[in-house]
Amino acid sequence: MLYRNFSNQDEIDREYNPRLRVEQTDQYLTKYLSESERVSKTLNHQDGIQYGPTLNEVLDYYPSSEAQAPLVCFIHGGYWHAFSSRDFAFITEALHFQGFSVAHINYSLCPEVTLDEIVRQCRAALAWLFRNADALGFNPEKIGVAGHSAGGHLTGMLLATNWEHDYGLSSNLIRAAFPISGLFDLRPFPFSWLQPKLQFNLEQVMRNSPLFLECPGDSKVKVLVGGDESEEFQRQSSDYSKHLRKQGIDTDFTIIQKKHHFNLLDDFLGKGGEITQLITQTMRSEEHT
Repeated sequence: MLYRNFSNQDEIDREYNPRLRVEQTDQYLTKYLSESERVSKTLNHQDGIQYGPTLNEVLDYYPSSEAQAPLVCFIHGGYWHAFSSRDFAFITEALHFQGFSVAHINYSLCPEVTLDEIVRQCRAALAWLFRNADALGFNPEKIGVAGHSAGGHLTGMLLATNWEHDYGLSSNLIRAAFPISGLFDLRPFPFSWLQPKLQFNLEQVMRNSPLFLECPGDSKVKVLVGGDESEEFQRQSSDYSKHLRKQGIDTDFTIIQKKHHFNLLDDFLGKGGEITQLITQTMRSEEHT
């Protein structure tokens, strides 16, 4: 067996390639881009703020109109090899209407860089945001992180960061986290259709799989997955939530019914849907703790 009960690439691809389960996926991707263009033209923001030395180490920041608002930091998906932060500007809309500041982390992509480097960049971005909170105008004590798909994985890697030891920051830097349809056990991917683009090896897989890592902070975590996702996507999210609970992390696991890997993100448009409500309610509750 290559991974669990999977004996060949086709079996793995059927579970882990969302495009094989959803018709006309390009329409969803086109919608992301058009809605992002609309939102970026509508809302006040700064694009391309440099947080690190390389050209891709930038973030986009949408400030709240409220002083010292909580921050939601969003990490985009694309299986670590596609898209940019600007492609997901539409994620900002409902959160902005709820009074949140929103930051979108951009990062370099495989195979130009390794997964280790992508994780390093995301960690550096969050540390930079914390240290520049006063200049940007958000509350550094109220930071939440959300990510979709590969961004859900990267959210898990931020939770697995020893912020105090490695960055000299509070171990509770992340007050709440929201991995959405994430990947937490990367062992199937070296045997998948993605391997030529990802070029993962076993060592990278094991040190970058949140399912096998300690979460040293005390974040509140809401693990979310679509009810129309594959069995493996749902299992990974369920297993990850159990893994966090065993460590004493306050963790909930929620299946968003009638949502697949792509239309999940519709919940961030307009006044928002179930996911936006979970994020805003959780973050607001953290303001009073």
